Amino acid sequence: MKGVVLAGGTGSRLSPLTRVTNKHLLPIYDKPMVYYPLQTLVEAGIQDILIVTGGNSAGEFLRLLRNGKDFGLQQLHFAYQEGEGGIADALRLAEPFAGGERICVILGDNILENSIRPAREKFEQQSEGALILLKEVPTPERFGVPVFDGKRIVRIEEKPKVPCSSHAVIGVYFYDGTVFDRVRTLRPSGRGELEITDVNNSYLFEGQLSYDIMDGGWTDAGTFESLWRATKMVREKVLLAEEQRLAAASAR
Repeated sequence: MKGVVLAGGTGSRLSPLTRVTNKHLLPIYDKPMVYYPLQTLVEAGIQDILIVTGGNSAGEFLRLLRNGKDFGLQQLHFAYQEGEGGIADALRLAEPFAGGERICVILGDNILENSIRPAREKFEQQSEGALILLKEVPTPERFGVPVFDGKRIVRIEEKPKVPCSSHAVIGVYFYDGTVFDRVRTLRPSGRGELEITDVNNSYLFEGQLSYDIMDGGWTDAGTFESLWRATKMVREKVLLAEEQRLAAASAR
């Protein structure tokens, strides 16, 4: 399985911070934001990874990440997105890299406390289709929201004004090789973008979409409030790990 980190966009909700740099290069506690989704893929056992970015700061990703050595990788791949066409528009640039293989796509501002390896293993048991991750959140209207009939998802609504559930589709998606054919059928939404929710619904309507509910903390970092939450979550995790390390050392 290959991994794709989508780290383009203008980051307009974080202006003026993003006037001079890409959102995904902003710090989350002690590391640049893009480090966290990259590490999530690596911890799930994914070694072949593509970064899709754009804008005037695209070259900074190469300068920062280089060949991926800091993550134990032999090489990183890069693709450039021109303009602002939405998540699915950025995803289509990964088609040559994917080469027909299954992929795990993660949005570059997603910060997860726990590993996605269990979700990867679940997806690998599927013969075809897609798997998405869900999380209960206080503001689901900011995201794609699943509509349930019992435990079955019947549709996913993009940023609904009145959400039908408290779950959000977080920015981690597992897809089979048909995903790029599906992207080619999309038409721009009212926002003028190719929506990843339309991709997920295409799998859903064919009975090929499964889901898993993510354990542990999760947040995006696309607003000032969520950027603060991400920093707080990472800081607490780092400090807890340091406390545990010191306790183990003193017990020897």
